[in-house]
Amino acid sequence: MAAAAHWPTEGIPAEPRAWLTAVAGRRLIDQRRSERARAERELTTALRELPSEASDRDDSLTLLFMCCHPSLTPASAIALTLRAVGGLTTAEIAAAFLVPEATMAQRISRAKGRIRESGVPFRMPSAAERDERLRSVLHVLYLLFNEGYATTSGSQVLRVDLSSEAIRLARMVHEEIRDDPEVTGLLALMLLTDARRPARIDGNGEPIPLPRQDRTRWDRVEIQEGLALLDDAIAAGRVGEYQLNAAIAAVHDRAPSPEATDWPQILALYELLDRMTGNPIVTVNRAVATAMVHGPAAGLALLGEAEPRLEGNHRVEAVRAHLLEQAGDAEAAAAAYRRAATLTTNLAEQRHLTRQAARVTRGSRSGP
Repeated sequence: MAAAAHWPTEGIPAEPRAWLTAVAGRRLIDQRRSERARAERELTTALRELPSEASDRDDSLTLLFMCCHPSLTPASAIALTLRAVGGLTTAEIAAAFLVPEATMAQRISRAKGRIRESGVPFRMPSAAERDERLRSVLHVLYLLFNEGYATTSGSQVLRVDLSSEAIRLARMVHEEIRDDPEVTGLLALMLLTDARRPARIDGNGEPIPLPRQDRTRWDRVEIQEGLALLDDAIAAGRVGEYQLNAAIAAVHDRAPSPEATDWPQILALYELLDRMTGNPIVTVNRAVATAMVHGPAAGLALLGEAEPRLEGNHRVEAVRAHLLEQAGDAEAAAAAYRRAATLTTNLAEQRHLTRQAARVTRGSRSGP
């Protein structure tokens, strides 16, 4: 994938350059499909051969629930599914879980062994089994979508094939289980977030922060579908983390401009989500919302609470840099941007953060 992304295109006329880009894109898609097919063959071989009657239909949903077997811990089930159904590499999964690649390889290998030893048949689980595995299934799809929308490594910010696959699988789960508000909420979250994808990268393939995105490029069809699904989920009266995340995305998507964003509502939703999940990434996002409502000093204080649980995570340093810049401390902001750039494994994001550091440094030198 990286080789295609690094093809030299400078100086090539526009029409041939577009052709090269299209060819490279097709090769990336073909390679991803090949990787996913290989991963599925690897798993199904380990679990013995699929029955012949299963080969004539799309077995992704069955494989998805199969990987989330009750003999596995949730972490192992998620890792195995990301490998077998999502086609992620072991390194990518390790990055998502913040563990060494060797540790993740052992986890996936043990998970395959446990399913093989259980003798589970290749079929959709019963209703009781399905409910038992559903939380892991949703977590898998959430991680798969995130890896496509904000790629952890490599030279691209987006991997549309992964986020599209997550949406496809989420639609399949929703068709199967329409009465669960968290299933509906997750699909709504994916659509409301994916709607912003067309405006998320610039001509150089680098990320565009949400406040600077051209909102006329957002996919209004996806937004309307996501909002309708969110309304259905909320009407069920059982609030969950995916619904709350979708509600936050909806506030952003409804705002006609960055200035019109209802940050107090976003902060209230993040506070509830933080209490519900205890997830340090949620605390980091809550720090941003806190800064928008109460000022950067309050945001920086909250960020410090999440930092011990996210050591080495570039997101913490990137947010710190943003908040320090808001507070007017250009020197500290530039240093934080540089630290964030050294911590990320995504090359496009690394370039973006490095340029942010340079921009802040230039601004401080030209100031009073």
